Amino acid sequence: MQASLVSSIYKNFLGHAPDWYKQTIITFMVINPLIFMVSPFAAGWLLVAEFIFTLAMALKCYPLQPGGLLLIQALFIGMTSPEHMMHEIETNIEVLLLLVFMVAGIYFMKDLLLFLFTKLVIKVKNKTVLSLCFMAASAVLSAFLDALTVVAVIIAVGLGFYTIYHRVASGREFQSEHDHTADDEISAPNHGDLDKFRAFLRNLMMHSAIGTALGGVMTMVGEPQNLIIADKAAWGFGEFFLRMSPVTLPVFICGLLTALTLEKTGWFGYGAQMPKSVRSILIDYDSHMDAERTPRDNARLTLQALIGVWLVVGLAFHLAAVGLIGLSVIVLATSASGVIEEHALGKAFEEALPFTALLCVFFGVVAVIIDQGLFQPVIDWVLTYEGKTQLVMFYLANGVLSMVSDNVFVGSVYITEVTTALQKGAITRDQFDMLAVAINTGTNLPSVATPNGQAAFLFLLTSAIAPLLRLSYGRMVYMALPYTFVLTIVGLVTTYFVLFDATEMLYNLHLINHHLEMPGAVEGSH
Repeated sequence: MQASLVSSIYKNFLGHAPDWYKQTIITFMVINPLIFMVSPFAAGWLLVAEFIFTLAMALKCYPLQPGGLLLIQALFIGMTSPEHMMHEIETNIEVLLLLVFMVAGIYFMKDLLLFLFTKLVIKVKNKTVLSLCFMAASAVLSAFLDALTVVAVIIAVGLGFYTIYHRVASGREFQSEHDHTADDEISAPNHGDLDKFRAFLRNLMMHSAIGTALGGVMTMVGEPQNLIIADKAAWGFGEFFLRMSPVTLPVFICGLLTALTLEKTGWFGYGAQMPKSVRSILIDYDSHMDAERTPRDNARLTLQALIGVWLVVGLAFHLAAVGLIGLSVIVLATSASGVIEEHALGKAFEEALPFTALLCVFFGVVAVIIDQGLFQPVIDWVLTYEGKTQLVMFYLANGVLSMVSDNVFVGSVYITEVTTALQKGAITRDQFDMLAVAINTGTNLPSVATPNGQAAFLFLLTSAIAPLLRLSYGRMVYMALPYTFVLTIVGLVTTYFVLFDATEMLYNLHLINHHLEMPGAVEGSH
């Protein structure tokens, strides 16, 4: 009886995840307290590695459950405290509100998004041009909006395309109910086209995700840590863009050239073309929707477009916190569309809430990183260097740490340390300005290497579309590899050879302007 009970408990544990995966998580939970008693520092790094493992195995088991179990144990054995974890959550409340409300808001604008992007995909037949359009659009939007919002839009579009083809390939009508997660009803001849379409959509998803990193690094609103850096440095929107531009503009150009090269060569899983059968279905769908569209449908699209304008304006001018703007989108879009039932509203939150819970677990891991001082030796070591070497070391140190941890946390820790050094007189203001640029670019560019580095990438990995497109952790790392190499190297080279001279030029311009503003400066200049 007892043996049967234990066997049933084991079978229920993490559901249908493979036995080797269950045994690995159990092993982690057995050894963590033992290692913590010997070396809290080593136990902290081991926990980070274990959490990364759960992310890497996201298609085997959603990371919330195994990652949450590891964090609960870490709290019990004293790696961090519930109060510190709560503090990290409160610090990042805007990110959580963004996930809860903005992603749901995008859900209620999917009709407009699908309409616009269907027209784009149908009209632009050249895959290379289409990829560059998706990347450039994601970059521009991310420079003014939040990268998570942009990725949510791209996911909604990709999921829309996938469900349309999957429904028709299964022998159903465009508007019929259908389970697009199961391929049982798809005929054998269509399986090959479905795999090719998955590869095509994977390409667009990855190009777009990289685009959010290219645009997000440019402005003070592109990523959460950018706002923190701008605040510490007392930079406005224009000055932030100008100071970053010696690094970010060359990186942006090289990012587009990388996309062009990958699509032409077909390296790293890129270059996949849309099958003719899929294009035909999308054209038929577009024609069908145009023919079936009623005046009420047109009114709905028009109102969604106006709400989209409000979304862009509200975010670009920071009229409210991003999450609150997302909440306003939900209220406006549902009111305009006539969605007033509670169960209809609930569907919009299904995508974001699991990831929101996972992100809270992640913030608990961040609390462990801080309490155990995991990054402190690296920070102390980098501050021992001087001049251009110090810039390069800050850039690389931020990049490496951002690959394994959240770039918001890494950027926040480093800019705080550098600000303290400035206040103590250990560095000059010129050094501080250059280091701030190195920190911002270092956290944003190399972090594309893994889904851990950027919340937008992690959101894509754990979204509903990832398993449909067979977009695993390993495949994301593999497909991001050429971008990681190019973005990191170009950022490093421009940091070393261009940033110092550009900052000196900006400093001289500031002195000239200051001189001209002084009484009698004009006469004196003659």
